[in-house]
Amino acid sequence: MSDLALGRRLMDRLEALARFSDDPDGLTRLYLSPAHKRAADAIAGWMREAGLDVRLDAAGTLIGRYEGARADAPTLLIGSHIDTVRQAGKFDGTLGVLSALTAVEALSQAGERLPFAIEVIAFGDEEGVRFPSTLRGSRALAGTLNAAALEERDADGISVREALVAFGADPGRLADAAMSRATSLAFVEVHIEQGPVLERMSQPVGVVTAINGARRLSVVVQGTAGHAGTSPMNMRRDSLAAAAEMVLSVERIAAETRDVVATVGVIDARPGAVNVIPGETRFTIDTRAPDDAARDSVVERITTAIDGIAARRGLAVRISQTHSAPATACDPRLVADLDAAARAAGHAPVHLPSGAGHDAMAMAALCPVAMLFVRCTGGISHHPAEAISLKDADAAMRVLLHFLRTYKP
Repeated sequence: MSDLALGRRLMDRLEALARFSDDPDGLTRLYLSPAHKRAADAIAGWMREAGLDVRLDAAGTLIGRYEGARADAPTLLIGSHIDTVRQAGKFDGTLGVLSALTAVEALSQAGERLPFAIEVIAFGDEEGVRFPSTLRGSRALAGTLNAAALEERDADGISVREALVAFGADPGRLADAAMSRATSLAFVEVHIEQGPVLERMSQPVGVVTAINGARRLSVVVQGTAGHAGTSPMNMRRDSLAAAAEMVLSVERIAAETRDVVATVGVIDARPGAVNVIPGETRFTIDTRAPDDAARDSVVERITTAIDGIAARRGLAVRISQTHSAPATACDPRLVADLDAAARAAGHAPVHLPSGAGHDAMAMAALCPVAMLFVRCTGGISHHPAEAISLKDADAAMRVLLHFLRTYKP
């Protein structure tokens, strides 16, 4: 192909896919929605044109298979998701699906068959916007999805099972969606970085070493409500003032440990009147790191600090854990292979963790996983301003193609 042709082919498809939206005023494509169906149908057509055999599994995942040099060859899985958040950008998830498709299309056009089959995967439930839980597609492929997850309902009362049937999938065959551990070589996911590191380093691509594990806490600080004008400052039990000190301690403690991040995303002060001292304040803490021990150490220090602040101020505090997920390490051999592919494409290998969750986390229960990050403008994601350049799209394509051509099962 001519200079930047691979990148241009990829970008054209990304633009085309962005037209499939449930919202005429922006890109919103929820799992099993009409827009998801139209997008899957379009990709299925492109897969067939590229010479892939296409199937839809019981969880609504679209899969295109490109056979290897021999019929009994094991399978390498590459792809990502095509559902979005509300008012999304064009690249989160879809970049991984369409880069995989474009790479296999290039192999097909050149008549290349590899020592392994390739399956291009288009998951549909990575964002978790429509139904309570998420990663349904990747968990089904990995064989870890419980059938009870099909009974969850959206805000309109529609169950996952009902939505799957309307989508054209057969939820009764959920067990058949699980792939064989014996024949699944690895899962590789290309994704925008969703952060500013590669842009700051002036690098188009980076290799992910681990996907951060996360722990979330809910904190309730109990003080005493009182009149804002009649309560002396030295006699108050102000829950919000205490929470403010606690929030700053969260920021300080996380900043002291490399690769650990912590965020207070929600604060609710009650009763919420301009002339009343807050008697109760609730807030959330989200902590993430590529190393579980480092993250857990930070969580312990944060909870100790919060308890100390509450005790010093004469307040009660209750801390409860609402979510916990372990970190997912990327396979060292795959990381080395992607490093070599980056060098072959003329780029210095850059390693970085992923702060966001991905389908690769669920797929790690099936096979080794790896991720290639692509620089995104300003680190912006989950927003209409999400963007990558044509040159970076082409760079990612060349890295992925070199990886496929040199990967040894």
